[in-house]
Amino acid sequence: MRKLLQKRILIPLLALTIFFSGTAFKNDFFEIAKQIEIFTTLFKELNMNYVDETNPGDLMDTAIKSMLKDLDPYTNYYNEQDVEASRINNAGDYTGIGANVLTLKDKLVIVEPYKDYAADKAGLKAGDEIIKVDNVVVANFKDDAGNLLQGAAGTSVNVTYVRQGKTETTTIKREAVDIHAVPHYSMVNETVGYIVLRKFNAKTSSETISALRALKNQGAKKLILDLRGNPGGLLREAVNVTNIFVPKNQLVVTTKSKVKKYNKTYYTSKDPIDTEIPLVVLIDGSSASASEIVSGALQDLDRAVVIGARSFGKGLVQRPKKLTYGTQMKITISRYYTPSGRCIQALDYWNRDENGKATRVKQENYNAFKTKKGRTVYDGGGVQPDLELDATKLSPITKAIINDNLIFKYGTEYYYNRTAPSALEGFALPESEFNNFKSFLQANNFSYETQTEKAFANALSVAEEEQISNAINKDYSDLISALDRYKNKAIDDNKTQILSLLSDEIVKRYFYREGLYTYYVASNYEIQKGVEILKNPSNYQGYLD
Repeated sequence: MRKLLQKRILIPLLALTIFFSGTAFKNDFFEIAKQIEIFTTLFKELNMNYVDETNPGDLMDTAIKSMLKDLDPYTNYYNEQDVEASRINNAGDYTGIGANVLTLKDKLVIVEPYKDYAADKAGLKAGDEIIKVDNVVVANFKDDAGNLLQGAAGTSVNVTYVRQGKTETTTIKREAVDIHAVPHYSMVNETVGYIVLRKFNAKTSSETISALRALKNQGAKKLILDLRGNPGGLLREAVNVTNIFVPKNQLVVTTKSKVKKYNKTYYTSKDPIDTEIPLVVLIDGSSASASEIVSGALQDLDRAVVIGARSFGKGLVQRPKKLTYGTQMKITISRYYTPSGRCIQALDYWNRDENGKATRVKQENYNAFKTKKGRTVYDGGGVQPDLELDATKLSPITKAIINDNLIFKYGTEYYYNRTAPSALEGFALPESEFNNFKSFLQANNFSYETQTEKAFANALSVAEEEQISNAINKDYSDLISALDRYKNKAIDDNKTQILSLLSDEIVKRYFYREGLYTYYVASNYEIQKGVEILKNPSNYQGYLD
């Protein structure tokens, strides 16, 4: 058995050595071959001699993924199960339970059941915690427990879940789920249409064109395109969406790489649908990648007024590479550049700080570029809107609340402890609900550490080493007390933003995502601001000149 294992490991090594010795692609092939030989020898000795039984597949999976962590978060290895999940994300359809599910170590949390799909039909609600799938206890499942819910259409899966402290069971009959890239479009008023782009998959441009044509038939003379929260997706679809609004043969994005064959220019290749309709694009801090290509290109070409908050800043391009045994990797191959020449990558993963975290490009290091009409735009930190709205930019304390899942958890508590609203129209949370939420934060031990606190803690640690901490203890305590008062005030200062997020979450609980978009059209601040800009032609044009 030992000889067989040695033989299995050494054969791939010989193959790799032959490959590198016959390839002039890498000047440093000797160093690569050397490191592969070292790793192969280590892997063999570990599996043969370790005191307990090892799983070679799990060890290699961990080794590969740990190695890639030193690069950027978008360069990833996919085992066979991961490959199927990736296909689902790009194709826009999959077979499963029809719900957005958060995978935790010991449970699967239903974040959002899709209306009239399998999970919804089975009675699952947002906040339900699945602890068992068929006979598999989620806490004991080593791989991605979300895969347990996948399966062929028509098959059934039994789930055990906890809701408000009570353990219940239900059977879900799986079905095909069509994930729409454009989940909503409607008229805001008699002349302004509204289209939501949720992601960039293979259907995005075709669904956007269909939505635009439908709205124009309903009288739309102006348009709001909502890219908020859109994490991106297919590069080609970003070009195709831009092509809807700009002429054929227009440069949209350029990719630059150290490998010449990956240096590409992407031009619009089709006849546009409408190059004249006044256009507002909404973005926020979660608009990334393909969303930034569209918003950045339309801004550079002076084709749209971009409003909201600075986008995420993902200017890196990935490409899938097939590996052996049905595995793949997604590797960052290049950076993308908008028509003006700017790269909007915000984080530098190759020059990390002392804590190993990627550093953010500083504003003083941004470079200026010119749009088609000569307006100044900048690189280095995502797409900066033509009109920045404080309401769109999440404050640090709001981000901390979201990261602790407390908006979501409060939505669950509200759903089970309040009277359901009689109708979506006119829904608004009362002022008293904000005080209830503050009590909820306290009950859930919400704690938010500012960067200033971290700096003070480090300073105190140094002071203790230098044996001067006793001399500054009182001043330090006063500073911490002042910071605590600031944090309490910061929650109140962000009342409007927090109430808005709570309202969105609660509306979604009762009226699903479809109801949330209807609610947006009636009351969302950013949409109303877009309508205000579009209403006045000279104001609209003023942003573009």
